[in-house]
Amino acid sequence: MNTSPLRGTRRRTVSFAASLFACAACGAVLAFGQSATPAPPAPKKETMGTPPAKTETTAAKKDVAVIKTTQGTIVFEFLSDVAPKMAENFKDLAKSGFYNGTTFHRVIPGFMIQGGDPLSKDNDPNNDGTGSGPRKMAAEFTTKYSHKRGMVSTARGPSPDSGSCQFFIVHKDSPHLDNQYTLFGRVLEGFEVVDKIAAVQCGPNNRPLQNVVMEKVTIETR
Repeated sequence: MNTSPLRGTRRRTVSFAASLFACAACGAVLAFGQSATPAPPAPKKETMGTPPAKTETTAAKKDVAVIKTTQGTIVFEFLSDVAPKMAENFKDLAKSGFYNGTTFHRVIPGFMIQGGDPLSKDNDPNNDGTGSGPRKMAAEFTTKYSHKRGMVSTARGPSPDSGSCQFFIVHKDSPHLDNQYTLFGRVLEGFEVVDKIAAVQCGPNNRPLQNVVMEKVTIETR
């Protein structure tokens, strides 16, 4: 069974995408409160040998995926708040070296770039998009995020609960994918690399004529 719902279609119109995905959009608003600043207290004399109290706080570090490709490097953070299981699935696969040598086998400019199929490592382009990983993952839909440019989502088969290892990065806003595919990441660095990949020349089934290889995919804490 073809595990990628994005395989085998060449049109880029909304009517094409609607056959694969449903529409829903959401936004987030950040509000900042402000209050009057009280007068500072009188300075206290420090006792000899007693260091002043530290007031600086250290920003919490987080895991990111680093995808080194033949077109450059893409870094994305994980949306573990809404898709913890899918995020952990990707991390586990990356740490095992699963993605090293796979390709972005399906590229549709103005829509998305898709990769992560282990079968894309072989010399048979006809099976690209049909491979899967060791696990099938249940869908984790959210209204907190939308399929906007730079979001990382899960490719799947006909069932929403058939996501495995293949993923795609949204090239242009595609809110019609919301609540149909599991969002689990967001690009932090390498938007220009996503654009370069989206611009490569493709042949049948939107497959790049020259392989765009993920040379190494690692998980780092930053």
